[in-house]
Amino acid sequence: MRKLTRSGSPYTFTRRTAAALITAVITLSTSAAAFAADAIVLRVGDQKGGNRSLLEISGLAKDLPYKIEWSEFPAAAPILEAINAGALDVGYTGDLSFLTVYASGAPIKAIGGTRSDARTQAILVRGDSPIRTTADLKGKRLAGTRGGWGQFLINATLEKAGSRIEDATFAPLGPVDAKIALLAGSIDGWAVWEPYISYAKLKDNARVVADGEGLTPTITFIVASDNAIATKRAAVQDLVQRLNKARLWSLDHVAEYAKNTAELTKLPEDVLFAAYTAQKTSPIAIDEAVVEEVQAASDRATRYGILGKTLDVGKAVDRSFTASASLN
Repeated sequence: MRKLTRSGSPYTFTRRTAAALITAVITLSTSAAAFAADAIVLRVGDQKGGNRSLLEISGLAKDLPYKIEWSEFPAAAPILEAINAGALDVGYTGDLSFLTVYASGAPIKAIGGTRSDARTQAILVRGDSPIRTTADLKGKRLAGTRGGWGQFLINATLEKAGSRIEDATFAPLGPVDAKIALLAGSIDGWAVWEPYISYAKLKDNARVVADGEGLTPTITFIVASDNAIATKRAAVQDLVQRLNKARLWSLDHVAEYAKNTAELTKLPEDVLFAAYTAQKTSPIAIDEAVVEEVQAASDRATRYGILGKTLDVGKAVDRSFTASASLN
């Protein structure tokens, strides 16, 4: 069995859970009548080395009873924008980024997803930095993504240390610019996620001074447009199942997964192996416990000013795609 963490409390991820996660809510037919393979096309947003490569290396991209048109994006934000605009049916994005777009009125729902170890979101400093504890972050210049995990983790870490959010300067920078700024010394800390953490530690002599354990759900959602849910449901359901099964495959084939992704992305294989080993990314069921957990994070993000209004997370998700899965 595998141990994961929910809100700082351990829970068990079993093979029975795995079996449930890849069992459909509705028994799906792969016949032409069910999918009309020559007519059903899923437009799926991805990032380099993402879900497309995972499906292919796990062998789960074979014999699709529908067609997938893949579009590659540099980050999650433009994937969400494309779904909102009707240019994509399905995408994959962090929980907070999803909520930010949902809050704007986008016709989208979270229909599935994964959870990674919360320690794989972290605040990094240079190896020669005098910063040693979270208390040392007070008064410093800290970079992260605006409206996403980076900004949230900085605020939550300062709050946990007894500091005010205003006690540090937030620099809204994406990962590429933030890394350059950290190495140059123009920022003091960088809030980021894997595989950037492993790369910075292994190649740039960076150190972790804080992580997301107990602060963030570290959930990445599979997101679909309301229109795709209504008109392409069987195909969307099948894709969710395949992605869940591929994630389970990756847990038992970390080295192979890292090697394949390294060839696609040109990232060092040792970095990816370290990242995947640390993340332990596993599929989740969107159940009441997950909704409550994300609701708490959403409320906190609203308090921080990251989200402009209080959201009802229960209305932002469609539980039916993973309703048969159990975490008990």
